[in-house]
Amino acid sequence: MKNTGQFYIDGSWVSPVGADTLDVINPATEESVATIAMGGPADVDAAVAAAKAAFATYSLTTVDERLDLLDKVRSALRPRLEEFAEAITLEMGAPRGLARAMQAEMGIYHVTTAMEVLSTYEFEYVKDTALIVREPLGVVGMITPWNWPINQLACKVAPALAAGCTMVVKPSEVSPLSAIVFAEA
Repeated sequence: MKNTGQFYIDGSWVSPVGADTLDVINPATEESVATIAMGGPADVDAAVAAAKAAFATYSLTTVDERLDLLDKVRSALRPRLEEFAEAITLEMGAPRGLARAMQAEMGIYHVTTAMEVLSTYEFEYVKDTALIVREPLGVVGMITPWNWPINQLACKVAPALAAGCTMVVKPSEVSPLSAIVFAEA
């Protein structure tokens, strides 16, 4: 985890507009384990603009293309399980075994579940005399809680990708480290 002072926007790690930072405190030791950048309105605007621009093409992807992307996400997460566990232990004070089994591995499980649902999901179907078409709606704004950070992140990101939506994610400032590892993957 290298990018605690930057944001992942438009496929790149970028420095924030402002200089505000916050220490991440391990609740088990009450020690600072990292310093993160704090975003402001200009950073949010940049992230939303990038997500809107990406939506124009990502929303047109096929189910097979989305399944391929989700498989790449899952494949990128798997080798970083120990890094996720370490981040969760540091940011939440959770025991390492719990962090790995109940958090890190569950993130991969949620991506796999989204893939399973997507593979058989009917985006178009006929009901009576109407054709029902389900299509991507737009940019999804996601705020994750401090507890179960990677679990909640995967529960939000995977279905949005499966639906053809782009997103802006704001992790909890109390437990942001696992979200940084997720973005780095």
